[in-house]
Amino acid sequence: MANNVIAVYPGTFDPMTLGHEDVIKRAVQLFDRVIVAVAAGHHKKAMFTLQERIEMAKDIAKPYPQVEVASFSGLLRDFVVARGGKAMVRGLRAVTDFDYEFQLAGMNRSLMPDVETVFLTPSDKFQFISSTFVREIAVLGGEVDKFVSASVQQRLAEKVRSLGRE
Repeated sequence: MANNVIAVYPGTFDPMTLGHEDVIKRAVQLFDRVIVAVAAGHHKKAMFTLQERIEMAKDIAKPYPQVEVASFSGLLRDFVVARGGKAMVRGLRAVTDFDYEFQLAGMNRSLMPDVETVFLTPSDKFQFISSTFVREIAVLGGEVDKFVSASVQQRLAEKVRSLGRE
């Protein structure tokens, strides 16, 4: 492995799931530094504020000293280049993700020819988890403890209460 290879793992992480956490665990085994880049999410309506999503990501990243959490808005390319990223980590859950991710990787290669996209799959027990499903289950009063960490579960419960949907 080359010295000090920085990888960026971008996403909205609304909320961060055990699948996201599993991808982080896998990425730290491959790269010297991993930056979890929390997107402002201008194109999506997020349940959690940007600051709340950053805090959740930092909670998850605590066991990994080589992981940094930062936010970004605008073009991901600008963030990756400014941080010296040489790889972009993308999680693939199922074949349905592949078409979108493949197109995105091609576009990113055009924008950042010196940055490689690396696809990582979470453990099979996490492959079906999505933040969208987790939010929906939580809002409808279901149990999400199998899909998110305890700290995220607590934040979800508080958010659902604050929305008056419990």
